[in-house]
Amino acid sequence: MRIIDLTLPIDNDMPGVDVSPAKRIKTHGWNATTLTLYSHCGTHMDAPCHFLDGARTIDQQDLNVVIGPAIVVNLAPAAPKQLLTVNDFAAVENQVTPGCRLLLRTDWHKRYGTAEYRNELPRISIELARWFVEREVGLIGVEPPSVADVNNVSEVTEVHQTLFRGGVVILEGLANLDQLTQPTVQLVALPLKVVGGDGTPVRAIAMEQS
Repeated sequence: MRIIDLTLPIDNDMPGVDVSPAKRIKTHGWNATTLTLYSHCGTHMDAPCHFLDGARTIDQQDLNVVIGPAIVVNLAPAAPKQLLTVNDFAAVENQVTPGCRLLLRTDWHKRYGTAEYRNELPRISIELARWFVEREVGLIGVEPPSVADVNNVSEVTEVHQTLFRGGVVILEGLANLDQLTQPTVQLVALPLKVVGGDGTPVRAIAMEQS
């Protein structure tokens, strides 16, 4: 079994993160660190309450949805601000069935650390979001930090709300999908069990037969 890490590294260069020393062996006898993490930093999972009042929180996430086979949809290389549509999924249309998991490869993770990464991301059209809901998709994973334009409140709200109301789990900020060699992999993406949380960083991995 070959394991591919799909997770961005958490360090002080990541927006929304502070990693600072709390204890040191020389003075305290052991090393320990204080972590301050924005709930949607790096590779992370959204909870429906992120955009819907009173909706499910991240500690209530069904773990059966975030572990299992996932279809890799090759959309690379995505152009800046590209709007992904239903037509982009013609090659896998017959595989998009109830409960399926989709990993959208755009190679956008290669722009991590640049202004483009956040401000010019390729995003899901509202028509595509509705199509995912109609097809009863269980989970979508994307490389950009959001499924929609974070600088367009109307767009980012409508796309998230559509997916959440349709029961689609949103996984954002993935990396290294270009290292996957098989059309279907085993995905593991476990959120932290933050009570009442609107989202958390995850450690996402893919497993494929070597």
